[in-house]
Amino acid sequence: MGSADDGNSAYGHKAFKRSKSHFADRVTADGRDGWPVEAGRYRLVVSRACPWASRAVISRRLLGLEDALSMAITDPIQDDRSWRFTLDPDGRDPVLGIRYLSEAYDKRESDYPGGVSVPALVDVPSGKLVTNDYQQLTLDLATEWTALHRDGAPDLYPRALRDEIDTVMAEVYEDVNNGVYRAGFAASQEEYEEACAGVFRRLDLLTSRLARQRYLVGDTLTEADIRLFTTLVRFDAVYHGHFKCNRWKLAENEVLWAYARDLYQTPGFGDTVDFDHIKRHYYQVHAGINPTGIVPLGPDLAGWLTPHHREELGGRPFGDGTPPGPAPTAEAVPAHHQPTH
Repeated sequence: MGSADDGNSAYGHKAFKRSKSHFADRVTADGRDGWPVEAGRYRLVVSRACPWASRAVISRRLLGLEDALSMAITDPIQDDRSWRFTLDPDGRDPVLGIRYLSEAYDKRESDYPGGVSVPALVDVPSGKLVTNDYQQLTLDLATEWTALHRDGAPDLYPRALRDEIDTVMAEVYEDVNNGVYRAGFAASQEEYEEACAGVFRRLDLLTSRLARQRYLVGDTLTEADIRLFTTLVRFDAVYHGHFKCNRWKLAENEVLWAYARDLYQTPGFGDTVDFDHIKRHYYQVHAGINPTGIVPLGPDLAGWLTPHHREELGGRPFGDGTPPGPAPTAEAVPAHHQPTH
């Protein structure tokens, strides 16, 4: 979610609690919240550093929504006004014309609680924030935006499997997605140990599950895989060291490491990952737990491209659909921000 509501130096000095999404309007096919699905109307604001935002980046690619839903990428380094568009010419988002994502929040409501977080969906005509509900956003992209999906788009939230997907996602959220943050931002030894133990307890259970099946639920990619992937891909680069989740590295767990590489090498996953943004954000922004701001050189990323052999478990990544095409040139991750052989 990546909000800087308490100042970056506060991390690690008080109990960590993830703020609820304050703006929970939904963009739906029937427009019941006043926001109908409409090509070109909304802009998705993300950070490539943020795991919560990265879910939306991956979903948008897999579903082929690039032409219907434009995307803005923020600087991985926040300042005290949070996410900013300093990667764009003149430091402004070219579509919204703003320097800070907070300007879209302010247009919607002043003095809102909870800070400025990504992913955020902004209404282009009014410049107002529509939603920052990272839990619901990707589910809606999968189910409410179907009229704008590409031909061959996968069904990431199949109706028959939703109960199981919801259960798996809730466990992954509590212990893994959010668990690494609770460990990393713990303000006491006891709080840290409880969170860290929970992370690895859940990863052990997921290891058993994924030892016998290629994907988390069913035999195709679903929303559940996207949500686990965005934490796993950051694990060795930032959570192992920076957040002290260091009982073992992902690369030391044969099953999870192969699973993560399988997803990384699937179009729509690895081609949206920017390790440079990820490392600089965590190590430079969280001054409370890394006061020097020094960004480590490791880990070696070349392993992400090695064979994973997960196809031996069967499964069809896109079900009856097809992989997405290449990422639009403007959205491609620079080669030096990715692993190389």
